[in-house]
Amino acid sequence: MSDHIALAPAAPWVELRTTDADWNAADPGLLGSLLAHMHIIRAFEESVLELAMDGLVHGPAHSSVGQEGGAAGSILPLLAADQVNGSHRGHHHFLAKALAYLMPEGIAPTAELSPAVEQLLQRTLAEILGLAQGFCQGRGGSMHLRWAEAGVLGTNAIVGGGVPLAAGAAWAHKHAGTEHVAVTYFGDGAVNIGSVLETMNIAAAWRLPLCFFIENNGYAVSTTVDEATAEPRLSARGAAFNIPSWKVNGMDPLAVHLAMSEALQHMRAGKGPTIIEADVYRFFHQNGGFPGSAFGYRSKEEEQSWRQRDPLDLVGQRMRERGLIDEAGILALRNRIKAAMARAVQALTEDDPARAGKKRIRPELWPSPDFRDVGIRGDLSELEGARTEEEAGFGGKLAQRKFIDVVADVMDRRMAVDERVVVMGEDVHRLKGGTNGATRGLKDKYPERTLGTPISENAFCGLGGGIAMDGRFRPVVEFMYPDFMWVAADQVFNQIGKARHMFGGDIEVPFVLRTKVAMGTGYGSQHSMDPAGIFATSPGWRIVAPSTPFDYVGLMNAALALKDPVLVIEHVDLYNSSGPAPVDDFDYQTPFGRAAVRRAGQEMTVLTYLSMVAHALEAVQQTGIDAEVIDLRWLDRASLDWDTIGQSIRKTNNVLIVEQGAQGTSYGGWLADEIQRRFFDWLDQPVQRVVGGEASPSISKVLERAAAARTEETVAGLQQVMRDKGARPEVR
Repeated sequence: MSDHIALAPAAPWVELRTTDADWNAADPGLLGSLLAHMHIIRAFEESVLELAMDGLVHGPAHSSVGQEGGAAGSILPLLAADQVNGSHRGHHHFLAKALAYLMPEGIAPTAELSPAVEQLLQRTLAEILGLAQGFCQGRGGSMHLRWAEAGVLGTNAIVGGGVPLAAGAAWAHKHAGTEHVAVTYFGDGAVNIGSVLETMNIAAAWRLPLCFFIENNGYAVSTTVDEATAEPRLSARGAAFNIPSWKVNGMDPLAVHLAMSEALQHMRAGKGPTIIEADVYRFFHQNGGFPGSAFGYRSKEEEQSWRQRDPLDLVGQRMRERGLIDEAGILALRNRIKAAMARAVQALTEDDPARAGKKRIRPELWPSPDFRDVGIRGDLSELEGARTEEEAGFGGKLAQRKFIDVVADVMDRRMAVDERVVVMGEDVHRLKGGTNGATRGLKDKYPERTLGTPISENAFCGLGGGIAMDGRFRPVVEFMYPDFMWVAADQVFNQIGKARHMFGGDIEVPFVLRTKVAMGTGYGSQHSMDPAGIFATSPGWRIVAPSTPFDYVGLMNAALALKDPVLVIEHVDLYNSSGPAPVDDFDYQTPFGRAAVRRAGQEMTVLTYLSMVAHALEAVQQTGIDAEVIDLRWLDRASLDWDTIGQSIRKTNNVLIVEQGAQGTSYGGWLADEIQRRFFDWLDQPVQRVVGGEASPSISKVLERAAAARTEETVAGLQQVMRDKGARPEVR
């Protein structure tokens, strides 16, 4: 008979409940602030629902009526420099953190609201209505609220999407040597999202000061917790990751406050993350002003039982019992706040002349349509005065050097002179510089800034995004293969790529993502893609693709100087190649947005990048065709060198785009369309392309070769262009 030895989790997991003694000992100022915060949030949300029911909220209105206690109780213990982010249901977190920032000494329930608080209410409401005076200038709306000065990192419409970003803020706090923490709020539905669980693991492994605050309101839209998981006590997740966890009644704001105070003591002592699960209840449906019972998934009796546990009533009752306020005082508080909300609504709306008795948004408050694309990327002011070099005019010492050695050297140089640079990725700290040697020596020299990660692309990519948005550090994240970006697609595209624009266009996201194309290595369909086409059609990203070791130095330096997310694409075929490269000068940039003419010619314009530059030059030499070969270097829409491209097309009147990867994710498909729109009048024939097959590369050496373009396919492409011109090229 086997022995069965009971095991226990390493981290404590407790339920915290308040007693009469806790309430009697609670500071009167704290209770007053809790009451005031909750009444402000309640009146604000009621106004939002009224506007939504009148059709004035364009998009969802995810009300937090009923959940005010969790936000107020957990945020009042925070410091101004502590940071929070939240989910699509995030008005209460935003308001509570903003109120604590504006009124750090608390809000007396008997006091008039300050002008700053009234302005906060109006600006927040303006953002939810999509107006220019909002915190994100109308772009964020109800689900994307950000106010960096107040410590609100941004609420998030993707379930669980903001959790890795908060981990990045927590890492920045820890690495900067502060005692500050980050708190990430999410609901019961997000607990089962991979990015949340991945982030719990990495936060625990790295002992980050991050509180995972679970608002368990019992329903993910209409799906109950019991339906979604076999362990409905969601704070149990902490046991798997050695994270201390608290379970509290979220309708009791004092219990939440006490749990958060204990969690803060743990985190500020450098002991790592915490989890708080607060049982709360949204009084309305997932979206809008109707109760959940109207949609059939909740009973009226259930809703009434939770309304009887209203956190506003609980705090008011406890304060009355201690003689801190009376019923008239509570009513006066509510009336003052409702009057303030009425003023906010009045400032943003007016009578609708087309609908008797109805309101409309004041037309002059809408953002200008000209603001549509402003802030997708930065204005490049950070590059002003930068030293730029091209190989032909470089005055320093050059030598024939391996490409991969230069990759490692330039990162070593940047980390040596800029303590903000942080490198992270799978195995970057092992194997003598990762799987290819690109991070050689960095762990030994910069152990605190060379971070080997778990195999959790969603978590560590998002964590890097959070570090970038924090602004104190410059993350360089490595995806071992670009195919892995699909694992982290939410963080790459929904979060990092969209953040600057989504939150109003005035935040910076200095984030570098390195990855390598591995076609030709036998790694098959899931390790071989060229990501350029995907990123080129995703707003917010800049893309560089170095084809020489000299250019790698300049393009990486430019990428690290930019305050936008930049994809740096490398190729395994280039790693072991050699070329002229600097020996001791790694401080120049490649001129922003400038392509390189690798060969001048008259017959056609060949546009290419990365390893295909060498194949194109080889193919031109084999055919004897007088083609102009342009190495694009900068690939994204906003950075392409249209001047050099246009000058060449006006001369040759023919274009061949040469790339290696699969047709479906092709960069050239987008580029050909753009060229034909811009230069149609100068083209003698449609833009032609050399590209790989429809299928992604296979493991078989023969099938892999058939799927990817190289010199032979480029030769055929050159000859086809000449035939379509009416010429008869011969292969030499």
